Amino acid sequence: MIRVLIERHVADELELHYDRVARETLQKAMHVPGFISGEALHNVDSPNHRLILATYRSENDWLQWYHSEERREMMEQIALMLEGEEKITVFAH
Repeated sequence: MIRVLIERHVADELELHYDRVARETLQKAMHVPGFISGEALHNVDSPNHRLILATYRSENDWLQWYHSEERREMMEQIALMLEGEEKITVFAH
């Protein structure tokens, strides 16, 4: 089992739109083989600083989702709302 941390910084004024698209993306990820759970969090001191925590059965399952056309399409929308690139870190037990 692995945990994937995705850190993002959302541009000012785009938080609500980002939240909607991020929820849609998480809902799509939930149907991917190997997906176990996911959460979307925001920094209480910096609301534009967001963190996605996702648990997958294996790194291969995560990579299948990461490289999928479905995620790529969602990221095209999300990337327009970010201040910089997202940072992804994969952790194993």
